[in-house]
Amino acid sequence: MKFRNLFLTVFLVFLFTGCATWEGVKKDAASAWEVISNKSADAWDATKEKSSEVYDDTKDKINEATK
Repeated sequence: MKFRNLFLTVFLVFLFTGCATWEGVKKDAASAWEVISNKSADAWDATKEKSSEVYDDTKDKINEATK
């Protein structure tokens, strides 16, 4: 329980030292969410590309092996 309170306190101090107003907090949170969303989308695109490559390569190898 003490760790939880300490963590919450440190988190709040960290949050409010970066921005002086509630508007600043909302703006920082919005921009952070945008960055996270973009990174997530990039990671998903990379996963889809690699999965397609693996699927196509596997399909080609199976076709070669069954000829």
